[in-house]
Amino acid sequence: MLEVKTLDKPDDRRDFPRGHIEALHLSGLDFAVATFEPGWRWSESVGPLVGTASCEVHHNCYMAQGRMRIRMDDGAESEVGPGDVFVCTPGHDAWVVGDDQAIVYDFAGQMATDYGRPKG
Repeated sequence: MLEVKTLDKPDDRRDFPRGHIEALHLSGLDFAVATFEPGWRWSESVGPLVGTASCEVHHNCYMAQGRMRIRMDDGAESEVGPGDVFVCTPGHDAWVVGDDQAIVYDFAGQMATDYGRPKG
């Protein structure tokens, strides 16, 4: 089996304040590209849509552009930037650092299927 899709034609797009997700759904892989504008913060832009106190999505990511700060619910905190690969478990807040757009590629699947969808 061989399946190829292009980022130029996503299967799904979800917009939220100061950002959006574009998703590709392939056999065995749900892939997301997240674009976050300067000033984006999960707890302000996405949290009110999904109704949780922190992000409950697991992420396996590559940071393509910009910088983000991530704070876990237990207080652990780190900053990621271009070229960084990171894993972030559920229970965190995140925000764009600086004046550049942040672009994140997520291979874990849940971002492509669930992220930013209103509860209900």
